[in-house]
Amino acid sequence: MIILTGGAGFIGSCFLWKLNQEGIDDIIVVDNLTDSCKWKNLVGKKFRDYIQKEDFLDILESGKLPRIKTIVHLGACSSTVLSDAAYFLKNNYEYSKRLAQWADAHSARFLYASSAATYGDGSNGYDDAENKLDSLKPLNIYGYTKHMFDLWMFKHGFLNKSVGFKFFNVFGPNEYHKAEMMSVVCKCFDDVKSGRPLRLFRSYHPDYKDGEQKRDFIYVKDALEVMYYFFTKPDKSGIFNLGMGQAHSWNDLAQAIFLALGMPPKIEYIEMPQELKAKYQYFTQAKMDKIKAFGCKHSFMSLKEAIKDYSLYLGGKAFL
Repeated sequence: MIILTGGAGFIGSCFLWKLNQEGIDDIIVVDNLTDSCKWKNLVGKKFRDYIQKEDFLDILESGKLPRIKTIVHLGACSSTVLSDAAYFLKNNYEYSKRLAQWADAHSARFLYASSAATYGDGSNGYDDAENKLDSLKPLNIYGYTKHMFDLWMFKHGFLNKSVGFKFFNVFGPNEYHKAEMMSVVCKCFDDVKSGRPLRLFRSYHPDYKDGEQKRDFIYVKDALEVMYYFFTKPDKSGIFNLGMGQAHSWNDLAQAIFLALGMPPKIEYIEMPQELKAKYQYFTQAKMDKIKAFGCKHSFMSLKEAIKDYSLYLGGKAFL
């Protein structure tokens, strides 16, 4: 049996879809559906049971569940504007530690979501070597709690038998519920389709013009293939970057959106919220050598191909 936390969320529900596509449905989905429309991401999916997040750890630790073979832990608070450090520590760090400890004690495979936010401003590079974790300096509490857990996993030897994914800027179907954390593609699709301008943040860094801030954007369908590769390879472990390995500017992203919709480009640059200015990443680019060295040879879609594919889901409000 498989435990999938965050299974009704963006990447979690997409991975549930991928597992179903591979004929796997002996899955317990764990999430928090209180006051959320995420339940729509579960419609049409096959799984054995659903457990609310607040109840799950007690049920797991009580020994009442059948034999658990694998835990895929994708549940977390990913907000970059929420400032409740205590909540982040409890939700992203303490909860994850209990799951990892349980998995280790019961010989269950453990895969989990880390984040490119752990790299901070990138001044120390984007190398996913475990011995470089200590040099990273996240810019926000979300990134810091993810970094704390990566360090904890490494220092306790758990990364020798687990897999962590440092997700970069993932976009794709099933992210509609994420409010301010939705990708720009999802946020701006209806505006662009209606002829309104696509709005991007101004730059406050002398090395980057407006819209030329760069991120490593990765389509969720590509991320799923890499995740599933490691899911099926219990002999492979460690922490891995999960991006395309190529940075694109926000202007590049915008142009790809207009191209996918057959619309003339119309971009408006707006002020960045004050609370984000000191925490903003101006450049991210995953170093992908390690994943390739571990045998994962997946060929990623280009940015234009990925956004064209995503536009088919956005137009019909369809789900994976």
